[in-house]
This record gives sequence, C-alpha cells and structure tokens, in this order.
Amino acid sequence: MFSYTITPRVADTDALGHINNTVLPCWFEEARTPLFKILNPTMDFNNWNLILARMEVDYLKQIFFHSQVEVKSWISRMGNSSFDITQELWQDGNLCARSKSVIVHFDFKTQKSVPIVGTMRSDLEAHLQ
Repeated sequence: MFSYTITPRVADTDALGHINNTVLPCWFEEARTPLFKILNPTMDFNNWNLILARMEVDYLKQIFFHSQVEVKSWISRMGNSSFDITQELWQDGNLCARSKSVIVHFDFKTQKSVPIVGTMRSDLEAHLQ
C-alpha cells in the first residue's frame, strides 16, 4: 500500500466551502504516481505505457480546506494486461471518498494492450491486497 499526503488549496474549494467534487479525481491520479513508476520508472512521456480505462469515485463525506488529506492506494486486481487500483481518501480520521481505477499496460505504437510480465508484474503484485 502507498500513502500520499495532499494539502488542500484554497482553489480546491467551491462556493459551499468544501473541496469541489472535480478535484478528487486529480488527487487520486496524483497519488497513483508511485504505482506508475513501477511500469515507467523514468516517467518519460516519450515511452509512456499506461492508459486509464475506467475510474469510479464514491463520495462518502465532505472534505474541507482546513487539514491535510491522506490518499491510500493499492492494487486490488491483477489481470493479464491491466490492473485495478483501489484508493481511499482520508481526512481527520474519516474515510471521505473511495476510488477504483482500471489501468491498462499499453503500446501506443501498435495501439494495443500488452501483457504485464517479469519484474513489472512481481513489483505490482507486491502491492496486491
């Protein structure tokens, strides 16, 4: 499991005074970076090999500007060429949101998914829960 801390910005709030719902997908993406580095250690966009195929977010509680947010991330399913990342967003001891994303290992030259093999697979499986 990976843990990532985010400090909410004033710009993340909306007219109701809480964090806007459009901000959470960005936070979840930011917290997936350590998992992205397993498949693309240099984070070189010229050699990028991942696509987001699906993302769902459950909004459970309001999130506020006043304190930091912890995003917990782990692999919840491993397929042949794709995997699921489950994430939870916590603030002040409260589970505020949950997300599941499907990430595909992808070859942009052939426009096809490719199997996850070798150390990439074993490194991802180390975070499987």
